[in-house]
Formats: sequence, C-alpha cells, structure tokens
Amino acid sequence: MPTNSGHTSAIRASKVIGSSVFNMTGEKIGKVEDVVLDKTSSNILFAVIGFGGVLGMNEKFHPLPWSTLDYEKQKEGYVVNVTKEQLEAAPSDAIDQLTKGDAQMRNDVYDYYKAPRYWQ
Repeated sequence: MPTNSGHTSAIRASKVIGSSVFNMTGEKIGKVEDVVLDKTSSNILFAVIGFGGVLGMNEKFHPLPWSTLDYEKQKEGYVVNVTKEQLEAAPSDAIDQLTKGDAQMRNDVYDYYKAPRYWQ
C-alpha cells in the first residue's frame, strides 16, 4: 500500500537506519540511528534520531513518533515538520534508555510532537 508521498509502505528496518532526516525547508537535522518497536502491539513506537556528536560522543538521541516521518524519494531520506531547534528541545535520552519501556517517556514524546497515539 503506498503512503502519502507515493512510496510503498514496506521497508526493512536495516534500510531505514542511517537514513537522513530533513526539516520542511530541506535542512538536514539528523539521521535515523534506530527504530524502536512496541513488541506487545506490533507497532513502530518511534524512530531514534541522532545528531550533535563527534564520533559518537555527546550525541543526543531523540525519539520521534514514526507517524511524524514521511519518506521523500528525491532526498532519499525522511522529512519531518520539525525545526532543528524543536528537535533539540524535544525529549531525549541515551539510546539504550529508549527501549526500557518507560511509559512516561513515550507519553512525553507523543505529547511533544502532538502525534496521535496508536495505543488508545
């Protein structure tokens, strides 16, 4: 089934990881470091966007609800309606902490981006 931008809805996680993430003005604001799945509901919880570090040090990891990303074939990356400043101010944590099943972090992320909750 095609998405809004016309690409197919099926993609391997290994193809998503490493993809660039752009804001609506075309500025690269990070890249997809990982994809976090909700193993009890079989939904994609969020994409983990990384930026701001050097050789993996001091890098911030920001979860974005999967529904906020839209693949743009011409950019070979994802576009989000978020500025770099909004991403910098968003909830973030160590990448390992994002899979601890913290319901508060999940709620904070979805509240911050005003994303629809798939679990309600």
